[in-house]
Amino acid sequence: MSEPLILGIESSCDETGVALVRGRTLLHDAVASSVEEQARFGGVVPEVASRAHLEAMVPTIDRACREAGVRLRDVDAVAVTAGPGLASALIVGVAAAKALALGLGVPIYGVNHLAAHVAVDVLEHGPLPEPTVALLVSGGHTNLLRVDDISERITSLGHTLDDAAGEAFDKVARVLGLPYPGGPHIDRVAADGDPRAITFPRGLTTGRDLHRHRFDFSFSGLKTSVARWVQVREAAGEQIPVADVAASFQEAVVDVLTAKAVAACAEHGVTDLLIGGGVAANSRLRAVAEQRCAAAGIRLRVPRPALCTDNGAMVAALGAQVVARGRHASRLDLPTDSSLPVGQVRL
Repeated sequence: MSEPLILGIESSCDETGVALVRGRTLLHDAVASSVEEQARFGGVVPEVASRAHLEAMVPTIDRACREAGVRLRDVDAVAVTAGPGLASALIVGVAAAKALALGLGVPIYGVNHLAAHVAVDVLEHGPLPEPTVALLVSGGHTNLLRVDDISERITSLGHTLDDAAGEAFDKVARVLGLPYPGGPHIDRVAADGDPRAITFPRGLTTGRDLHRHRFDFSFSGLKTSVARWVQVREAAGEQIPVADVAASFQEAVVDVLTAKAVAACAEHGVTDLLIGGGVAANSRLRAVAEQRCAAAGIRLRVPRPALCTDNGAMVAALGAQVVARGRHASRLDLPTDSSLPVGQVRL
């Protein structure tokens, strides 16, 4: 007997993602992004995102089914991001999932966006070792997690106290005159810069801060430091070495992320580290993580870039894991929770 066919829906931010997964096999992942509409505002506007989800949802579901070669009536369960995320955007995805579950007569699973970023790696690298330490880095989240059971037991080890790493990338890109979203552009420009040219601060890495916030992050001070460095030189009429600033800023972020992730593995006796989220596509983060994990005897798992950004595949993958482990389905009156804690894998 074949494994259940899971349809996953993701709408927590500015991507409408729909995918079909059977077991650990991704049949198709369809994504419609509103990033071009958001770019003129320099960031995500919730109302713009939710309207884009409304327009894209049905066509994206149709495209996913068509490319996967399945019919909607073949679906055995629907998984959907119930939180965390933008409230108005989450509502669109959950409403669509409820309609499908009711119309098809199949169970619905409301799942956690952050847990889904961890689960997606099973589609590429197979079963997730348990326990695993996961570093999730995106525009809205920077978290260190201990994953003992991807379907129900995830513990937060640390999180950002202010800006998420991806948010800092966007803000620094704006200071440097680079387009939105900032992450890919800083990564590209930094390739021609010197990461040692400017010493920017590493937040929460020394003294009392390191003791009190062992595995927490802070990027607000770094972002401000970059902005002030640029402003001082602009005021003096100097030309800004954009590549060097980008490379030095990126190095500061990557240094902190990887150091704390490897330290968390060592402290918890865990030999596997997974990096997920949109910033996991950053080439420097991947390179430094590989170096530090190899030196510490830690096995590193990072999904391919297309699976790092928000997508339906990650939701379907988590749904498949939840179904395979016999966890209870959600009720049809499933709510959304824009601040859903990471320890609550499903609603």
